[in-house]
Amino acid sequence: MTSASYIFLAGASRGVGREIAQYLTAQQLKVKALLRTAAVAAELEKTGIQVVVGDALNVDDVERAILTDEPIHTVISTIGGLPTDVEKPDYPGNRNLIDAAVKAGVQKFILISSIGAGNSVAALSPQVLAALGTVLVEKDKAEQHLIASGLTYTIIRPGGLKSEPATGNGVLTEDPQIIGSINRADVAQLVGRCLNSNRTNNKILSAVDRNMLFGQREFAEFSLE
Repeated sequence: MTSASYIFLAGASRGVGREIAQYLTAQQLKVKALLRTAAVAAELEKTGIQVVVGDALNVDDVERAILTDEPIHTVISTIGGLPTDVEKPDYPGNRNLIDAAVKAGVQKFILISSIGAGNSVAALSPQVLAALGTVLVEKDKAEQHLIASGLTYTIIRPGGLKSEPATGNGVLTEDPQIIGSINRADVAQLVGRCLNSNRTNNKILSAVDRNMLFGQREFAEFSLE
C-alpha cells in the first residue's frame, strides 16, 4: 500500500466498523469513511478520518465517495441490516460498493459477512437460522456478487459478536463448520492483518475466538503469515 492511498470504510458508525476505524487510525493509515448520518462524523474526524456523508443504498452517493482523484487501495465493508429492517442493506448496499470499487480499480475488497452465510449455514442451529435466515440470504448474495466481480477479495464471516475489549485470541479458519463468538475488537485486528496478507486473497474465512467456541471440535487455524 502506498502512503498516498486510502482505505475506504463503509459502516464505520457502529459495531465492527467502528472498531475497524479505531484500529486503522491507531496504525496511522489514511482512512475515508462513508457515513449515513453526520451524528458521529465529528467524532471520527477528530481521529483523522476523512468522512463522506452518504448512503450505501444510493449509487450516486457511493460513486461520489469512491470515484475520486484520491486513490483507494482497499474497500472494507461492514454494512449490514437487522432482521427487523424492511429494506436490508446487506446486498444492495454492498453491491453498490463493489460495483464502484470495480470502476475505481481498487486493489482489494474486504467484506465482513457472517457465519451462516453461504456454505457456513450448516454451522448454525435451526433456532439461529430461523431468526437470522432473511439477513443471511442477503449476505450470501453480497458474497456472491463480490466473488463474481473480478476484484481481489477477502470475505470474513465472524461468529456471534461481543463488545468486550480485544482478547488477542481471534482466529480465522477456512472450516465452514466452525461456530463460536468473537469480540468486535478482535475482528478489527484480524481485518487489519488481512490488509497486507496476500494469503487472504480470494479466501472466505470464518472468524471466532479460540476460547469461545460452541462445542469443542478440532479445526485448522488459517495462517496470515
